[in-house]
Amino acid sequence: MHWNSLAEFLAMGKHGLYVWGSVLVMAGVMLAEPMLIRRSRRRLVERLRRQYRAERSEARAVSPSSSSGSSA
Repeated sequence: MHWNSLAEFLAMGKHGLYVWGSVLVMAGVMLAEPMLIRRSRRRLVERLRRQYRAERSEARAVSPSSSSGSSA
């Protein structure tokens, strides 16, 4: 297609709303995806840290009681 002006290019043969709307939606998705992935990763790392701390504190709570029974 050949366009004689910027207005004709933007109109895209009366399909401009669909074309430019699709471009905007795709740009929004491409910008949002890395942010959502980063947020999900941050949440996962925090959850794993909490789980690790809980398991470590649970192991500390269990180990002194088991060693006191063996000194009899």
